[in-house]
Amino acid sequence: MAFELPSLPYSHTALAERGMCQETLELHHGKHHQAYVTALNGFVEKNATLQGKSLEEIVKLAHGDASLAGVFNNAGQHWNHILFWQNMSPTGGGIPGKLEAKIVADFGSVAAFKDAFKAAATTQFGSGWAWLVQGSDGKLKCTKTPNGSNPLATGEGKALLGCDVWEHSYYLDFRNRRPDYVQNWLDKLANYEYALSQLG
Repeated sequence: MAFELPSLPYSHTALAERGMCQETLELHHGKHHQAYVTALNGFVEKNATLQGKSLEEIVKLAHGDASLAGVFNNAGQHWNHILFWQNMSPTGGGIPGKLEAKIVADFGSVAAFKDAFKAAATTQFGSGWAWLVQGSDGKLKCTKTPNGSNPLATGEGKALLGCDVWEHSYYLDFRNRRPDYVQNWLDKLANYEYALSQLG
């Protein structure tokens, strides 16, 4: 069965007042994400080993295999973006009490968590992602990955939040000001309710 572009859980205009305009969402979801899905389906169609496997299985199989670099890039980006759309909300920014308590326990404060996440996002040279993950020890930490990689592939933990720091994610709204985009994402867009639902 071919992979498909998921529908957004909100309208293209729903995040405009919170820092992500309609044009950004239309291009990012309808063009960039669709391109990853189309390319991934092309790879799967030509490779019997990949056929019948889940997206997660393909990401893990292709990671670190130079012969499957194209497969990994597109499968990883498809997986990342599925999470990314869920990681934002028109009512984002508010942290539920249970998650806040966990953040304070593991980072010291909400401010320290946001600083760590922002540091991961802004020090990722070039394209990539910043993540809030829950490690195998149960503790939360912030990590970063280049290009289309992710914690599923690297085994760094379970991804609770992922912020896309490829320039197409923010250039129309913030130009080259990645730190401002990430701060706004954390304060106004991040769906912490979803992150809490994924907490182990």
